[in-house]
Amino acid sequence: MPLSLRWSREAKRKGRLLKVWWKRPQVSDQVFSTQGILQQVDPYFWREHHFGLPRARWDRLNGCAFWVTGAGTGYGRAISLALAAAGAQVFLTGRRKEKLQETLDEGIALGINIDLCIPVVADISVESDLAHAVEIISQHVSHLHGLVNNAAFPQPGVGPYPLADLSLAAWSELFATNVTAQWLTSRTALPLMTNSGMIRIIFMSSEAGWASTPGFGPYNVSKSAVNTLGASLAAECVEHFPNHDVQVNVLVPGEACTEMNRGSTESPYSVVSMALTLLSHPPEGPNGYFFHRDGRHLAFAYSTAYMKDLLVQK
Repeated sequence: MPLSLRWSREAKRKGRLLKVWWKRPQVSDQVFSTQGILQQVDPYFWREHHFGLPRARWDRLNGCAFWVTGAGTGYGRAISLALAAAGAQVFLTGRRKEKLQETLDEGIALGINIDLCIPVVADISVESDLAHAVEIISQHVSHLHGLVNNAAFPQPGVGPYPLADLSLAAWSELFATNVTAQWLTSRTALPLMTNSGMIRIIFMSSEAGWASTPGFGPYNVSKSAVNTLGASLAAECVEHFPNHDVQVNVLVPGEACTEMNRGSTESPYSVVSMALTLLSHPPEGPNGYFFHRDGRHLAFAYSTAYMKDLLVQK
């Protein structure tokens, strides 16, 4: 049974929650949240709940084309299959072909039309791999509507003082995937998104991006860099492409049972509702903002929280 489908059984068997090692983002006493976000959903019943999206928003995804990195496991797998369930064409990228096949197998088990899912094996930290990935995508579509930058590595185990003891090689490998590859993939995908007139990018961050927890410094720094990358790209794109619908945002997925966190009791499908809410948003939506999978709108550095409900239409 695929990992993300057996999470609930394992959670009941373990009967415990993994201790969260990071500090939660600092927010004001008055937290603005989008109402109606569904975290606890059974993906088998996607036809009934549509992951919390109103029918009109669910239908907006039909016929769109999205590229999802890290699609072979965890959040990337869950978001990819949910997009396909809504009728979007999805290009699934990961380094391991067998993991992408597991995603397709899970889609079959969920009753999703996996003909809409195109596996694209690539190491997104390698420019030649990304160029080849775009060639494959371009054989199927002339444009993309969005990108989910999900691929990431955990911090290498090096002891309690990684900022003092981590090797340059290990630091470089972590940042090559967690930061540089996010930029490279976004840069590579932008021409295809400009062809559609719709630029939707989600950078998957972490609460670690707000943290300074000892022992996790390199990972904290990498996720804080992703936060700044997302906000900076949002500001640049809206100036570079003034006639396009630009919505580039950062999403904190929280913790779930993934390869990076096997002890969690949460399903990786818990992030789908918020991810699809952002990807399906009509024009004039948020750009350069920060969100949590539970619906909270977050602040980061000079960026204040977005103060409109994402599911309430004008």
